[in-house]
Amino acid sequence: MLRIAVQTKGRLYEETMSLLHEAGIKLSPAKRSLLVPSKTFPVELIFLRDDDIPQAVADGVADVGIVGENEFTEKKQPAEILKRLGFSKCRISLAIPKEFDYSGLNWFAGKKIATSYPEILLDFLKKNAIKADIHVISGSVEIAPGIGLADAIFDIVSSGSTLISNHLKEVEVVMQSEAVLIGCKNLNKEKKEILKELIFRIEAVQTAEDKKYILLNAPNDKLEEIFGILPGMKSPTVLPLAQEGWSSIHSVIEEKRFWEIIGKLKAAGAEGILIIPIEKMIL
Repeated sequence: MLRIAVQTKGRLYEETMSLLHEAGIKLSPAKRSLLVPSKTFPVELIFLRDDDIPQAVADGVADVGIVGENEFTEKKQPAEILKRLGFSKCRISLAIPKEFDYSGLNWFAGKKIATSYPEILLDFLKKNAIKADIHVISGSVEIAPGIGLADAIFDIVSSGSTLISNHLKEVEVVMQSEAVLIGCKNLNKEKKEILKELIFRIEAVQTAEDKKYILLNAPNDKLEEIFGILPGMKSPTVLPLAQEGWSSIHSVIEEKRFWEIIGKLKAAGAEGILIIPIEKMIL
């Protein structure tokens, strides 16, 4: 049984549970408890605060964990990143009151900076030879300049709306972050096999993201032109139709290029275009 530490609530929790569900990991129905086993896969979930997950994995309380890269970097625990998961993306940035002119990193010299990430900030300041006063706050960092507690902040930024509402502006991006799968370094053989299968399933879900399965009909004399338009994984699948001189073509396209590709296919003579969502993709 592999034990996975996940966040107890919030956006990261919701996206983690969605990923595990797509990977075929269904949880036993039960009231919310610390440990919940899966009915369909040899794992159990342990629910923890996000900032406790790195230490839980490092100490062996959990075998692996899903946590924000920012928390993992901040805690400096002896675990390792096994897989980047591509969701809960954000950045950790320095921000100052919007009425101040910003001329570069030297602006922060001698200033007081409020943050929940003192280790990441300290490493950044040392790297850039800047001496500043770090004021550690556990929450609501963005209000610190407005109440005179700090000159600037160092905090998570997603859309930037929180900064705007607090009359702040982002001036330096220090770190990009996303959800990561972390693991301890001494798993036994059985747990390594379970982890290998878990990562395989996660990759199958990730590969299918933003992909669409496309089916279309086209005259045979247009096949080569259509092949040049379709960005197939290896090459499109071609099946003859009952109507002589026509074929059915199957392939996979990225959703972000959908309308661009569809327009080119229609211009090349494609008809009966059908688009189907993909749940999993095994390469």
